[in-house]
Amino acid sequence: MAVATLHLKTLLRMLQKFLQKIAAAAILLSLTGCSFSSFTGEAKTPEIQLPEITVPTAVSSPSLPEGIDNQELLEESWAVYREQFIQEDGRVIDYEAQDRSISEGQAYAMLRAVLMDDERIFALTLDWAEKNLQRLDADGKRIDNLWAWKWGQKEDGKWEPIDFNFASDADIDAATALIWAYRRWNRSEYLDLALIKLQDIWQYSTVMVGANGKVKENGTKGLFNRGTRYLLPGPVEAFVPSSSTIHLNPSYFAPYAFRLFAQVDSNHDWLSLVQSSYEVLEKSAQTSVVGLPSDWIALNTKTREFQPLPAESPIKSVYSFDAYRVWWRIAWDAAWFNTPEAQKYLLTATKHLQEQWDSSSFIPARINLQGQATVEYDATSQYAMLYPALRLINPGIAQQMLQKKILPQYNQGVWDDESAYYTQNLAWLGIMPFTAVEPQLLQP
Repeated sequence: MAVATLHLKTLLRMLQKFLQKIAAAAILLSLTGCSFSSFTGEAKTPEIQLPEITVPTAVSSPSLPEGIDNQELLEESWAVYREQFIQEDGRVIDYEAQDRSISEGQAYAMLRAVLMDDERIFALTLDWAEKNLQRLDADGKRIDNLWAWKWGQKEDGKWEPIDFNFASDADIDAATALIWAYRRWNRSEYLDLALIKLQDIWQYSTVMVGANGKVKENGTKGLFNRGTRYLLPGPVEAFVPSSSTIHLNPSYFAPYAFRLFAQVDSNHDWLSLVQSSYEVLEKSAQTSVVGLPSDWIALNTKTREFQPLPAESPIKSVYSFDAYRVWWRIAWDAAWFNTPEAQKYLLTATKHLQEQWDSSSFIPARINLQGQATVEYDATSQYAMLYPALRLINPGIAQQMLQKKILPQYNQGVWDDESAYYTQNLAWLGIMPFTAVEPQLLQP
């Protein structure tokens, strides 16, 4: 992208941002008294007095630890992202999808803000999500303390939640960020809120599969003496289509987060999710001829076999933009907790991609279960997510990718195109050095 073109696009984005600020009051007014009568869910969680979120008035000067790799670039890109993608009220905007906001975006901003020591932006993005992404029943009562995953402009012109399902990866990332924020800024209300969210993640986003293959929802009577607990991508009604099938998203598994949760919440067996996460990653890879993770996978709970989703399914069993995040999440577990199963998985599962790189310095953005590329383009986000994994198991290729595919796509705070919300987050999280997360954030 030419520098002049980038400057022009930046000016246009600043103008759009200015107009958004003018419209903010109107949007807030449209939210007042909004109705969710089209939603038929019922309140499940007893009313809880949530901790009050206090937004610091002072504008902070965010920074990373001195001397880490790519420090200046990471600080610059956060400053640009904060200016272009985050409104003054804390809403994170996805410009490539009708200016919507999603729970994932709010959580990514919280993760980046706490790592940047940017307390004001952390509080703003959290506060906006808590106020606007509530999952409410037809009577306006909270169903739980998780976040509706999609918020935007409806056909009647109102800005409000469009889909009241939650996405568990966003709630996991938000809870992780809350624990780090508590430890970094000594704000007990952040830990209080994290514990409330952990209760609901466990209650509504995990299921136990018994030794007999039956799926037990939390809160129902009866216990299995033996079984395996799995993290669902969202509500049971959305991802348990039958009594013998559950749908899983391997890129949602965050073993490092489950270890953090176990440090602060002794009421739930979070380490059991570490075990099942690696089980799913290793066994589901067998559905791919080249051993890659899929965006989505089905588990037959009777046979304990993993199967591709049907071809007509709207969610696909293919290695693509969701699955990229597996590398980042497992690399964090390997680096911070010295996890043997993480190291083993990365060594095995990335073999095909390393071979692709060695042969052509190119990895296609989408690969089917037969190991065939289905597109002719590559993706900055894939290289960025691979980077932390390869730093651990093949530093030579990692450095080549950084120099040939990641850094060349960066220009004045932006990767690829300045409207590419997803790429900005994955690129930043991918190249952030492991040492940017201080020991105080990882230990109780």
